[in-house]
Amino acid sequence: MVQMELYLVVSTFMMFVGIYGFFTRRNLLAMLISVELILNSVDINFAVFNRFLFPGQLEGFFFALFAIGVSAAETAVAIAIIINIYRNIRNIQVKNLNEMKH
Repeated sequence: MVQMELYLVVSTFMMFVGIYGFFTRRNLLAMLISVELILNSVDINFAVFNRFLFPGQLEGFFFALFAIGVSAAETAVAIAIIINIYRNIRNIQVKNLNEMKH
């Protein structure tokens, strides 16, 4: 059986890769992928803590499913916004978003 610490190491690694990607990328899609990595690391934590702390119950899995649904809706809205930005300024780099002010 895999120890809980190994799952938490994977989740922590995903969290820090997501944070690093969010702060270093200048492309909106890359930033969105980084946010999704952060949300997936939280889902792993929900499932792991549920399995190891309350093995007979499913609350952590339901929280993870709810979080996956929320992140899917968030991704759909974010991609719609990114497509609208691309239609207006033909670029999705963060530094070029100041053009939308004019």
